[in-house]
Amino acid sequence: MTEAHDRGLTHDLSTLLARRGMLTFLGGAVLTGLIGCAPEPPASLPATPALPGTPPPPNDGAEPSAAGEIPDETAGPYPADGSNGPDILTRSGIVRSDIRTSFGGSVGTAEGIPLTLELTLTDSGRPLAGAAVYLWHCDREGRYSMYSEGVTAQNYLRGVQEADKNGTLGFTTIFPGCYPGRWPHIHFEIYASLNSATAPATPTKITQLAFPEAVCEAAYATTGYSAAAQSLPGITLESDTIFSDGHDLQLATVTGSATTGYKATLNVLL
Repeated sequence: MTEAHDRGLTHDLSTLLARRGMLTFLGGAVLTGLIGCAPEPPASLPATPALPGTPPPPNDGAEPSAAGEIPDETAGPYPADGSNGPDILTRSGIVRSDIRTSFGGSVGTAEGIPLTLELTLTDSGRPLAGAAVYLWHCDREGRYSMYSEGVTAQNYLRGVQEADKNGTLGFTTIFPGCYPGRWPHIHFEIYASLNSATAPATPTKITQLAFPEAVCEAAYATTGYSAAAQSLPGITLESDTIFSDGHDLQLATVTGSATTGYKATLNVLL
């Protein structure tokens, strides 16, 4: 199924101008970038050792923010944070580390290669203890729970976690699929506290993380990821509407394999 993967042209243009406007001011260097999040389909994944992707210095002038700060990105059309339809953040049970199953009366499990995801949040080198992350992504078929045909009654692959004293938090999930027009990715919003995430309040950051190409190819060669395997060759990190302007600060480091499962880590600089 194909669905427009964004909050609309107005939202995308405003985000684009915000990320690019300062470049003209800073010396006439004009960069063009694309913003968006597109339709949907599925995916699969094999064994691979440790693969790189941890943030180096600032990548693309994605905002006049602090050096190395992860860029702001669109939440896409399927956030379920109350900004575009349903609001999962106010539901009892959303604070959880294992997001593979649906909850709160919904029954269903997202099948796929196990993925442990660890994020470490820092601001000017200071761990953001007590900050919270709301994270969501598509299933291996490329569908988003609560929105996509066939899974509107599900709310899996969505959850909130609070950072520990080191600014670290984690989720147990599956390796996501991909669909036409988008590189394999995960959405997340950062909130000042767990209370503000579940109130909910306005997030301090909305962004996305990406996966290394070799991992995606290995994952999508496994059973259940056939739709993603078909979609991946049509997109690259350089042509993706979100990551084309620079992805160094958003590319997760991944270890493990398709048979044993993957672990992805990302240092998120604010």
